[in-house]
Amino acid sequence: MMKVLTAIMFKSIIYCIGVYSMNDKKIIERNEEQILPLTTRLNKIIGQINGIKKMIEENKYCRDVLQQVAAAEKALQSFAYIILEEHMKSCVAEKIKANDDGIISETIDIIRKIN
Repeated sequence: MMKVLTAIMFKSIIYCIGVYSMNDKKIIERNEEQILPLTTRLNKIIGQINGIKKMIEENKYCRDVLQQVAAAEKALQSFAYIILEEHMKSCVAEKIKANDDGIISETIDIIRKIN
């Protein structure tokens, strides 16, 4: 059985009040308006990665390849921060309001992973 609570949007930010699947894996439902900028950003990152692959295949100068790798890493980290912000403004805030302090450890763990 899937238990679904509400997700509301305010100022283009998703605020999830709680969405849990049957096996307690957390999910958040996004509408097309919310998905499009995320997938657009990911497609740009994929393009950067494909460009790096092409540079390797064409034996481009190492410094130039590394410069593109650094740009792709920065783009991916920026994407992660967007998702983290969404998570903190929604799920984390709601869990804290519900006195679920376990979310703090979970959030610290994920911040460590993306840095």
